[in-house]
Amino acid sequence: MITNYFSPTYHKLIIYQLLVRMFGNTNSKNKFFGTLNENGCGKFNDINDKALLSLKELGISHIWFTGILEHSTVTDNSKFGIPADDPHIVKGRAGSPYAIRDYYDVDADLANDINLRIEEFEALIIRTHDCGLKAIIDFVPNHVARSYCSDKKPDGIIDFGTNDDTSVLFHPDNNFLYLNNQTFQVPDDYVPLGGNPLPPKKNNFKEFPARVTGNDIYNANPSFNDWFETIKLNFGIDPISPHTCYFDPIPNTWQKLLDILLYWCRKGVDGFRCDMAEMVPPEFWEWIIPCVKTQFPDVLFIAEIYKPEFYERYLNTGNFDYLYDKVKLYDTLGGILRGNTNADNLTNCVQAVEKYPERLLNFLENHDEERLAWSGFLGNGFDAIPAMVICATLSKGPVMIYNGQEVGETAEGNIGFAGARGRTSIFDYGNMPKLQQWINNGKFDGVNLDHSSKKLRIIYSQLLNLCKENEALSSGSFYGLQYINRFNQSEGYDERYIYSFLRYINKDRVLVVVNFNIISSYKLSIKIPLDALDLMGLGESVSCNFKDLLSSNYNSSFILKDISNVKDRNAGVLMEIEPKSAYILQID
Repeated sequence: MITNYFSPTYHKLIIYQLLVRMFGNTNSKNKFFGTLNENGCGKFNDINDKALLSLKELGISHIWFTGILEHSTVTDNSKFGIPADDPHIVKGRAGSPYAIRDYYDVDADLANDINLRIEEFEALIIRTHDCGLKAIIDFVPNHVARSYCSDKKPDGIIDFGTNDDTSVLFHPDNNFLYLNNQTFQVPDDYVPLGGNPLPPKKNNFKEFPARVTGNDIYNANPSFNDWFETIKLNFGIDPISPHTCYFDPIPNTWQKLLDILLYWCRKGVDGFRCDMAEMVPPEFWEWIIPCVKTQFPDVLFIAEIYKPEFYERYLNTGNFDYLYDKVKLYDTLGGILRGNTNADNLTNCVQAVEKYPERLLNFLENHDEERLAWSGFLGNGFDAIPAMVICATLSKGPVMIYNGQEVGETAEGNIGFAGARGRTSIFDYGNMPKLQQWINNGKFDGVNLDHSSKKLRIIYSQLLNLCKENEALSSGSFYGLQYINRFNQSEGYDERYIYSFLRYINKDRVLVVVNFNIISSYKLSIKIPLDALDLMGLGESVSCNFKDLLSSNYNSSFILKDISNVKDRNAGVLMEIEPKSAYILQID
């Protein structure tokens, strides 16, 4: 019988995804496919005490250090025993952080002294802890780089594929899946480095027999849109007969991945964001997470997962602490911000996860998604404030922001493989201009930010700290008000743009109201049912006082009147709410 290792005691996590390669980079160039020397690169040591304390003041509790592990790259560090990969199997110049080349090493680009790169990472973890923060890194179990070869593995560790029988597609003891008598072919339409400079005329990369590509491509000719730079790990499921599983005895691949997790736990890592967790069998997680938590009970596991039908299993028997809520909340909020979806649809998001809302991680940005302030999305960070308030306050669950989101990073332009898609590139060397202004050459004081970006960061700081410190928001219950107000347009409540709910615990009570309309303000009356008043311990009180917990500089104009005649369900909270605005109102 498997024990559920998830603790029922919830403490709201405020996570900051930090792309190390770009975060501390002070080079202002963003040359198309620029080299490390041309565009620069952030380092472990750039994330100093000032940086960490500034993030803590922002309200952050956990930092997800992204792009830590050694991955495929075109940059040559042969003199340190780290040669460049053939550019035909590298996306971009710096390479994808999700094409891991050595699970026991860190990216040489991130070290000031490459020979001491592990020590510099360990020092970063110590600094992080000393500043009262926790450290999360990526765990990428589904696939590795085509050039995977560990030179930093501990004594006694055998590399993936070393003892494989390469003559068969599948064997329970193999680490990879082999395409017999087929030679791997780089996609015909892939031009390394964008042709800038001209790529090698000859593709020198050879792989025979070809191995199955990371996104389950069972032929030797993956397309440009596939994860062609990676190879799939074998988890013990026979692809010829998918219902035939070889999980007993524990597969060799599973054992190797457990060794890797324990290695990083011993270095002080506090948690793992598990890449594409649903692409490996649930039985793997049901085994490996308890194995880790037996030795390191406080280590967190966060799953990147996109299939809601798997949520309960990955939480209840898979033992994950938290899951991404991408398909429900993120996609719905994105639709609202784009004007394609009504705010009323947020109720469906709440109902879909009502059994476990505290275990869903909410976000508006990460490395896979468009920047809010990108000209192709919202064009500024302020229009997203209502959505960010929803993200942060809807549940006890974690909320995450992506480095630069808090100052309106735009990801304009094209620096390489990612193209001009409004996403900060994870494939190439470059910088985040808005974030650089906050970093201010290592001072981390934001002096160079314009007024708008300074104001945006203040709002994020107020919101995130409030969610961490206010008991109702960090650990209180949820009571939705949409169902009783949605047909109340005569009272000014427009469910297409307005969303409201209560959070409460003990004597802490909060009313959250947002207006997604970027043009119109509303004068409205928000009904609060009698049973909600009873749940909040207000009974038949005839009046309540309200205090705005967000800055009055932001919510500069609102009208509140006491709740009166609460026995009359038409009575409620009267207010005026401006466009793209939000209230978090303490009820006394």
